[in-house]
Amino acid sequence: MIDVTGQISAVERRIGDRTLPAGQARVLTISQTYDAPVDDVFDACTNPERIPRWFLPVSGELSVGGRYRLEGNAEGTVQRCDPPHGFAATWEFGGEVSWIEVRLSDVGAGRTRFELEHVAHVDDQRWAEFGPGAVGIGWDLALLGLASHLGAAGEGVDPAAAAEWMGSDEGRRFVTGSGERWTAASVDAGTPADQARAAGERVTAFYTGAPTG
Repeated sequence: MIDVTGQISAVERRIGDRTLPAGQARVLTISQTYDAPVDDVFDACTNPERIPRWFLPVSGELSVGGRYRLEGNAEGTVQRCDPPHGFAATWEFGGEVSWIEVRLSDVGAGRTRFELEHVAHVDDQRWAEFGPGAVGIGWDLALLGLASHLGAAGEGVDPAAAAEWMGSDEGRRFVTGSGERWTAASVDAGTPADQARAAGERVTAFYTGAPTG
């Protein structure tokens, strides 16, 4: 049993923007504090034997300049690594390139703040259609997996069980809650409320398979 409300509330979400050489980009930031030391969290995020236990199977060379591939998802190049404080990499998916950076901070008492920043060029039409939840819900699910892996039981992610859970009432409730929080973050960032809500409803329906308006 997953504490859906507790996990959703434990995560912080922010939306911003940044000017890159290629133009304006959207910046999505998601963070959570875990009851685990920073060295352990860094290992969980970079050890190819542990990454599949909370995220996805990974292959490639997980070192600076190396290429990685996440099964059924993105691939990219590791650009920077600063053990145990974080790393940065390209995130290449669907013929597009964006960038991720993971930052880890020791907040005392054996606890670690995990913060992930995802920077992407997203045109106004696509943003209006799906908003930040298009990638934000996926990152919420990743942080849930990491919380499970780092928890007292040390549980990981079983792909079959995860797929079944996504179709359950609990899984749909988690996705809906995540979508609502990303909608709120979008409004806080200046998106008109009606536009943000419509985009949030569309992306939540995409994840849950529910019909829209």
